[in-house]
Amino acid sequence: MEKQLLREPEIFPSKEVLREILGEVYDVLDELETTLTHDEYALTFDWLYYKDAKSWLCKVSHKKKTVFWLSVWEGYFQTSFFFVERHLEGIADLAIKENSYTLEKEFGRMIPLIFKIKKQEQTDGLLKMVAFKKKAK
Repeated sequence: MEKQLLREPEIFPSKEVLREILGEVYDVLDELETTLTHDEYALTFDWLYYKDAKSWLCKVSHKKKTVFWLSVWEGYFQTSFFFVERHLEGIADLAIKENSYTLEKEFGRMIPLIFKIKKQEQTDGLLKMVAFKKKAK
């Protein structure tokens, strides 16, 4: 069974903590964060402990718009995008490998789209989804 990490509210997910729990996958996360925080994407990463989720989650946003949520799991990190039905056609038009992400059951009107990232080559599709989400209205 997959196990979500970062459950202790008193342990902030610093770079050191993330490196320790993610191992080699940390390098993928670090490079992704470096790419997404530079000018082309200009995203911000904000870690907060959420009592309802009982874990640390990273809200990744552009200005006031939440682009995706990031969580840490045993052996990978996960990004969760939320879309409405009208966006599904645009997502299907993106040139992203079919099994790179999963669409989950609707959550209210929102449809979660999940990437489970373990390797660097998986981030190409994620970057396309980020660009799409930034433009989506």
